[in-house]
Amino acid sequence: MNANSTSEIQKLVSAEEWQLRVDLAACYRLVALYGWSDLVFTHISARVPGPEHHFLINPYGLMFDEITASSLVKVDQQCNKIIDSPYPVNPAGFVIHSAVHAAREDIQCVLHTHTRAGIAVSAQKNGVLPISQQSTFVLASLAYHDYEGVAFRDDEKPRLQADMGNANFLMLRNHGLLTCGKTIADAFLSMYTFENTCQIQIAAQAGGGELTHVDPRIIDGVGQAMKVQSGGLGGMFVWPSLIRKLDRIDDSYKQ
Repeated sequence: MNANSTSEIQKLVSAEEWQLRVDLAACYRLVALYGWSDLVFTHISARVPGPEHHFLINPYGLMFDEITASSLVKVDQQCNKIIDSPYPVNPAGFVIHSAVHAAREDIQCVLHTHTRAGIAVSAQKNGVLPISQQSTFVLASLAYHDYEGVAFRDDEKPRLQADMGNANFLMLRNHGLLTCGKTIADAFLSMYTFENTCQIQIAAQAGGGELTHVDPRIIDGVGQAMKVQSGGLGGMFVWPSLIRKLDRIDDSYKQ
């Protein structure tokens, strides 16, 4: 069966999975809207609820602003298709995502980008500097993983997992940025903060002046600050407004 229409997919999946598909498709569209996509060469994955360890990932070759709920491909931990799809998947691109999902039962979504600012900071020896309010949120839960070439080898997974630990922000040296979250909304908000942190750092460094650093004690208390700022809702504090913004532009991601 070639299940690629909205009605066919909805018949095959639970209502919970369908909503996850809609949210993940929205996330892809938002990444494109904010200019974080790298043609077709990055991925956002979401774990489908249930014990099977199945995941949703983008159909490889589609631009992020083309992705819809029904076009997302459902795969297992080895990136084998669970539901037939006319679209190809990229097993090499899933290596990083599957490594994080396997090690982190607490997260639902993994978001990875190759933005200019993100890669620029990832190439700097000192990484993220504590020079902005945004950076304090990142530094409170940041890890680094050294570059080992294009991530298509399974033997890299244990090293990536060990480097990441329980962090929610991962800087892939010379490569890009990665965030994970208990929800798609959490992963997106974290990436918004991570990307802005890197853009601010590059802009500040371009100014040529001496930079001031935030007091480390502020970073230690940033978890509570984030709860206050988001009303304890995390990414869901801003997600509904992002969906409204997207719907005003193009709601075809729901198909």
